[in-house]
Amino acid sequence: MTHHDPIIWVLNGPNLQALGRRLPDVYGNKTLSELTADWMAYGTALGVTVRAEQSNHEGQLIDWIHEARGSRGIILNAGAFTHYSVAIRDAVESIRPTPVVEVHLSNVHAREAFRSHSVLSAVCVGQITGFGDAVYPLAMRVLMGQW
Repeated sequence: MTHHDPIIWVLNGPNLQALGRRLPDVYGNKTLSELTADWMAYGTALGVTVRAEQSNHEGQLIDWIHEARGSRGIILNAGAFTHYSVAIRDAVESIRPTPVVEVHLSNVHAREAFRSHSVLSAVCVGQITGFGDAVYPLAMRVLMGQW
């Protein structure tokens, strides 16, 4: 793959398969499959293919990050791994210059103190947090240079 391949990866980490059921007042009412359908449609409108994956396993996320090297970019919601996974951080850093946008549905800075620390931010092109399911299309626009 070259950096111009029209693929944006959307990688979601632990517990995000429970969207729509887990803390809907924090994470919203849409399920992961509903969100995935939205991302696919939005990607089509932008002229890009979206590949969406979710895993509760750190190693699987790392494998997908490496597989995405050379793509248009990655939208990464690493869930709780955001706060402590040096392994995911190293994977993100190792695929440069492929851009990675860190996203969070909730405003992590307005929640428990531990959630405001990200070990990933320093190796991502940016972080979009707190705008619910809009964080994903906003990140797509960033990766498509439409911001």
